[in-house]
Amino acid sequence: MKLVPGGATLSQLESLYRSGGGPVTLDRSCRAVVETAAQRVAEAAAGDAAVYGVNTGFGKLASVRIAPEETAHLQRNLVLSHCCGVGEAMPPEIVRLMMALKLLSLGRGASGVGWQTIVQIETLIEKGLLPHIPAQGSVGASGDLAPLAHMAAALIGEGEIVLEGEVLPAREALQRAGVEPIELGAKEGLALINGTQFSTAYALAALFDAWTCARSAVVTGALSTDAVMGSTAPFEEEIHTLRGHRGQIEVAAALRDLMEGSQIRESHRDGDSRVQDPYCIRCQPQVAGACVDLLRQVAQTLEIEANAVTDNPLVLTSTGTIVSGGNFHAEPVAFAADQIALAVAELGAIAQRRIAVMVDPALSHGLPAFLTPAPGLNSGYMIAEVTSAALMSENKHLATPCSTDSTPTSANQEDHVSMAAHGARRLMQMTQNLSQIIAIEWLCAAQGIELRSEAKSSPRLEAVIASLREDCPSLKEDRYMAPELARAAKRVRAGDLARAAGIGGHLNLEPR
Repeated sequence: MKLVPGGATLSQLESLYRSGGGPVTLDRSCRAVVETAAQRVAEAAAGDAAVYGVNTGFGKLASVRIAPEETAHLQRNLVLSHCCGVGEAMPPEIVRLMMALKLLSLGRGASGVGWQTIVQIETLIEKGLLPHIPAQGSVGASGDLAPLAHMAAALIGEGEIVLEGEVLPAREALQRAGVEPIELGAKEGLALINGTQFSTAYALAALFDAWTCARSAVVTGALSTDAVMGSTAPFEEEIHTLRGHRGQIEVAAALRDLMEGSQIRESHRDGDSRVQDPYCIRCQPQVAGACVDLLRQVAQTLEIEANAVTDNPLVLTSTGTIVSGGNFHAEPVAFAADQIALAVAELGAIAQRRIAVMVDPALSHGLPAFLTPAPGLNSGYMIAEVTSAALMSENKHLATPCSTDSTPTSANQEDHVSMAAHGARRLMQMTQNLSQIIAIEWLCAAQGIELRSEAKSSPRLEAVIASLREDCPSLKEDRYMAPELARAAKRVRAGDLARAAGIGGHLNLEPR
């Protein structure tokens, strides 16, 4: 994949996240501006004027001058001293995305790195030399310092690298792949460890997974509506155009299309004594639509951040000056992560309520208790519903905002931080939880529709049920269920549910 600095799209980034491998390079048109900025930094390093991070120490040590002959030593020390990450390693697909985001940032030509540093990152990606990076240690303020330092260390042959699934000392891994470590020049270590690429990579990955879940939840919502013989009247177009929210309008349209031609819907259009369905059925466009709109707002923020220059100081090409600022502060990413968390929690909350309606004979309009043909002897989906409730509750707790927290660090020099790093990182668990809730709804709704053997659902929803039955048969009597819950969730995450429904014409993430 070839990326243009300042011009990477969400679809490119999602493809990169899901591809699992292959080279990533910058468009070579950016080389001239990169080298111009690097030359300006080299001049500053040899000059008399103090320039932060070029010929001075860092943070509270910015007043300490560094001699020109110590430039390389300074940058190496910076990288090694900041390799203080702890905890589980970053998933390889997110490491790869983070490295690509760092390429995009450096390629804007404001960071002052040499071209060899960009080529080194490209080479590691191409040869599958992914740095082994502990995921904890960043507060999302002066950049994602610790995790990015572990990435930078791999470029110079320090730390650890994962090669073909094996964690190796970085120098050994580079040697096996025929790659030489590089020596960092003036400001290069600082440019590599400053920035929001760790937080942004996690947030983007969560956005892509959340969007897949959101589209899938609209499909399972339609299935559940038919399973409990719910009304499609609340999905009528004019109701939603009167309010005007794009997401709400599109979710209602998707629900109408998904349920078009349902024999079950036609069977109770007349003579049904119920006046209104529960909110989890009736208000799907309002809730899921609001989540869709929120995720689209996040998408806009993260697309901008993916193309941004977020290290410090920056070489301003218009004047040639090197100026300290604060683009490393990850507040936009922290807010975006909190927004994703809210959307994920709410999609799961309303889906769980639909599951609860289906297993409850007092609410399901004639379905047997817990969706088993022989309740009592069999428990059916009783505990699957409990599992969905546990996951829903866990996501509610995880959705507590992280961006409202802050703690002073670095001797009060960095006295307000974003907490974007763990705000984005917790989203991976949340999207996994959501995919499992949706998978349980898929299983329950399919079972509910099949129990109404006198009528079929719509052609599109019947196709969704048929797709599920490739892996998970109907529940005739109780059986060991955990593996099929896992299989169904895996298929949700892979987008199989949405594809089976043919929902591609609705709910696109890219802004119109």
